Amino acid sequence: QVQLVESGGGLVQPGGSLRLSCAASGSTSDYNAIGWFRQAPGKEREGVSFISSSDGSPYYSNSVKGRFTISRDNAKNTVYLQMNSLKPEDTAVYYCATGPPPLVLLTVVAGTGANALDAWGQGTLVTVSS
Repeated sequence: QVQLVESGGGLVQPGGSLRLSCAASGSTSDYNAIGWFRQAPGKEREGVSFISSSDGSPYYSNSVKGRFTISRDNAKNTVYLQMNSLKPEDTAVYYCATGPPPLVLLTVVAGTGANALDAWGQGTLVTVSS
């Protein structure tokens, strides 16, 4: 079974940048498409971004499009989320998850299927504040 570990969160001022990492270990043959999600206090989980396991085609939610960039280094079994021009409303715990590409994408876009994904990380906190 694959395990995911997020890192890179922290406190940053509005307009600043952070790069999150999602590292896979264990049965990395199950390391497939990756989705990034976030959950702010008192709010529902939101899908942020998706990257496929094959051609690396990305998807971004409207709330982060143009500011966030997802990428992957398959040699390191790691997916990155570069976050620029951060806003206070980006404050949340960020999670990555993996599974079959169509299911991960569906979960990112529509919020359904989360329980059927193969693995979730423990989350990393991003706080955007002056």
